[in-house]
Amino acid sequence: MKRVFSGVQPTGNLHLGNYLGAIRNWVALQDDHECIYCVVDLHAITVFQDPAELTASTREVAAGLIAAGIDPGKHILFNQSQNPDHASLAWVFNCVARLGWLNRMTQFKEKAGKHRENASVGLYAYPSLMAADILAYQATHVPVGEDQKQHLELARDIAQKFNNDFKTDIFPQPEPLILGAAARVMSLRDGRSKMSKSDPSEYSRINLTDTAEDIAQKIRKAKTDREPLPSSSEGLEGRPEAENLIGIFAALSNMSCDDALAANAGKQFSVFKQDLTDLAVSVLGPINTEMEKLVSDDAYIDDVLAQGAVRARAISAPIMADIYKTIGLVAP
Repeated sequence: MKRVFSGVQPTGNLHLGNYLGAIRNWVALQDDHECIYCVVDLHAITVFQDPAELTASTREVAAGLIAAGIDPGKHILFNQSQNPDHASLAWVFNCVARLGWLNRMTQFKEKAGKHRENASVGLYAYPSLMAADILAYQATHVPVGEDQKQHLELARDIAQKFNNDFKTDIFPQPEPLILGAAARVMSLRDGRSKMSKSDPSEYSRINLTDTAEDIAQKIRKAKTDREPLPSSSEGLEGRPEAENLIGIFAALSNMSCDDALAANAGKQFSVFKQDLTDLAVSVLGPINTEMEKLVSDDAYIDDVLAQGAVRARAISAPIMADIYKTIGLVAP
């Protein structure tokens, strides 16, 4: 069976973009893949995190994944810091990766901005840790968005260089899984910007913790234009907010954008927004209810994460032993 690895950072609320772009696909992958899902708290600390908030966010993200349909009994769910093999292998990969490779990583340039000299070394070396996350389990497939494809390509380069340097075949070449047509959900306040937990406006996103009333209010206030919805995608040109909302409707109803337009052609946004609200509440409401129950039970979430970490390390430990032996490290 194909082994999938993927992770999500515990930095703020999970939102609709996370659900439609990643989590829903992760749930579907459980049917025919061996899945390892990780709350990547070591990645989170590449920028400063309030310690109490980081702990709470780690539990909340885990609760959100379970509420959305991740089964921690059949598959593995844990937080990254509970398996030290991630950090150990990341250091090995820092010694394998070339400086020029990391210099080409566009995400570091975007996140560091004009103040790159003040960025942490961790933020710069983030892709090495991501490679370790994947290859510590010899994962064969990684569901990625467009913004992570470059990091996966680096992981493949690191795997190939390690295998070539040490004349081994320890590491597979992990393949990308790019799933779902609605991978990019845009801000409800600006159809040209990706929906993000870092946006200062709560009205820019729908969180998985939002109640039905919250969802209704945010969709009602979502930016639109004065024209009714067109009957075809050509009519969405130059209308990013309309395109975003119909894309969300299509994704939530599991239909193509063209079919969603055909079903809603000619509707004014006052009518369409109510239909979208009803649909969003029907899909996200059960997740919100279950998540609310789970986040109130820290002991349960901590137990799930701890058990997941034990199972994760049972996979990574013999792989790490093989790696250490290959490179000549004397390990316990």
